[in-house]
Amino acid sequence: MATYLEQSLAKLKEFEGCVPWMYRDTVGKITVGVGLMLPDAEAAQALPFTLGTSPATPEEIAAEYTRVDTLPLGRAPAFYKSPTALQLTQQTIDAKLTSVLEGFEADLRTQLPHYDTFPDTVKMALLDMIYNLGPAGLFKGFPHLIAAVDAGAWAEAAECCMRRGPSAARNAWTREQFLDAVVTTIKAETETWLKRIWGRIRQTLNVLFGRRP
Repeated sequence: MATYLEQSLAKLKEFEGCVPWMYRDTVGKITVGVGLMLPDAEAAQALPFTLGTSPATPEEIAAEYTRVDTLPLGRAPAFYKSPTALQLTQQTIDAKLTSVLEGFEADLRTQLPHYDTFPDTVKMALLDMIYNLGPAGLFKGFPHLIAAVDAGAWAEAAECCMRRGPSAARNAWTREQFLDAVVTTIKAETETWLKRIWGRIRQTLNVLFGRRP
């Protein structure tokens, strides 16, 4: 079964799209992979773009960045792909996304000391939100959500996670992850309660029938 990090990676590809060549997003920023913004040509040159089966040179990467930057913004990603467009391999995209998610997890652990004890669905919801909003956007923009998560109040967190910008489907999915944690927590607490009751029953039976505990 896939780990929560692997599931998060797959959902981000679904929500953000996964484009191996450079393109301009709706506000004109040059982007690649799974919503990875490239602020300048130097940022693009730090990635292992390829031209066909060969590694692209720094000069080729800079030239491709300039080419894309001169095109109109807000078109579909396919508009920016030329016959000689440089691309990233899927392995590179996944590795970069995983690295970014691990960095965001470090931010989450700093702000939420009990992060590692949270249900996997809560971690997935938080990773989706922090990837979309950035650390400042999440921690400063959603104080009630962070307080609810810190208290383990998953139902309350589900009511505080709505964002402006992402699709209704993406917001609904994030909300469902928090609500799923409510069910998971109830199940865990019920199992613990039943084990304690059964333990007491066994102790009582042992006393009644003279058995050793």
